Amino acid sequence: MRSDSVSSYAAGAPPLLRDFLNYMLTIRGRSPKTTHEYFLDLRTFLRYVKQAKGLALPGLPFDQIEIDDIDLAFLRDITLSDVYDYLGFMAQERPQQASSPSTGFGLNAASRARKVAALRSFFKYLTDKAGLLEYNPISNLESPKVRKPLPRYLTAEDSVQLLESVAGPYAERDFCILTLFLNCGMRVSELAGLNLGDFQGDTVRVLGKGGKERVLYLNDACKAAVEAYLPTRLKPHDRDKYAFFVSRNRNRINVQTVKWLVKKHVREAGLDSSKLSPHKLRHTAATLMYQNGVDIRSLQTILGHENLDTTMIYTHIEDQQLREATSKNPLAGVKPAPPKKVPAKPPEGGEP
Repeated sequence: MRSDSVSSYAAGAPPLLRDFLNYMLTIRGRSPKTTHEYFLDLRTFLRYVKQAKGLALPGLPFDQIEIDDIDLAFLRDITLSDVYDYLGFMAQERPQQASSPSTGFGLNAASRARKVAALRSFFKYLTDKAGLLEYNPISNLESPKVRKPLPRYLTAEDSVQLLESVAGPYAERDFCILTLFLNCGMRVSELAGLNLGDFQGDTVRVLGKGGKERVLYLNDACKAAVEAYLPTRLKPHDRDKYAFFVSRNRNRINVQTVKWLVKKHVREAGLDSSKLSPHKLRHTAATLMYQNGVDIRSLQTILGHENLDTTMIYTHIEDQQLREATSKNPLAGVKPAPPKKVPAKPPEGGEP
């Protein structure tokens, strides 16, 4: 299992790249998972540039190209054209599943946009923070246009149906999990990481992305669910003695177990479990709050979104609902009849 330290996975990276990853992890507060993804994306880019410039051993498989010899002189020679060529390679020739013999080729716009974000952060660090480059060669690089689908969510009626159907030996725990998802809009990792001490009165402290804490207020439904669950909470092993949600094996409940539980209860409620997950319940909470008057800035704070643009997706949901409402008008199917053709009247005394 991968360690969270940069040195554990970036041993073959040049010092400049390792310094950047440590900066993102310790100064910018990016999660270990995010910094690891940055490393993978930047390694692929540097491998491509080495190969394109004829600096890799001829015939060497792409994924075996070493990057430990990358230095500042190499980075100074990188141009915006190199990046465009790289993105073209990613869009057309990069295997979608490197380990599969039947893989397709070409990464989608969302995957390429993530790689652009890694490149922007890296070169901004080299110029603005580390002062190693005189100018940023990709400062004008645009990100691929990504179409954001509207998030799926439950209606208020479906949500009530889900909650009322919860049963089983751990019903109080599972009801509390679903209630917190549907009322607070937590991420699944945030919910699984809750500790007993995080609950104080009518508030709960959650640890979000990048180690950022935020405080959420508990409504009456949440407080009642917590109070009903605590007397039934299994005594955990010592290593997880502070965990709020405990599995039947007396460990802290993990993300995969929570996902399984959500699918199970959604299915047992008679809802479509193939399209619903803990993240969809988070979308449900956000959508219902927005539809009932919570302003977009407050919603951003509740959800823990760093950028307001991420939260704005819920305004598009309302736009879609308005569009659908118009389409349900009983007159929506009445279309103009084709014009009736009337034979032209021939001029008097002439041929028709």
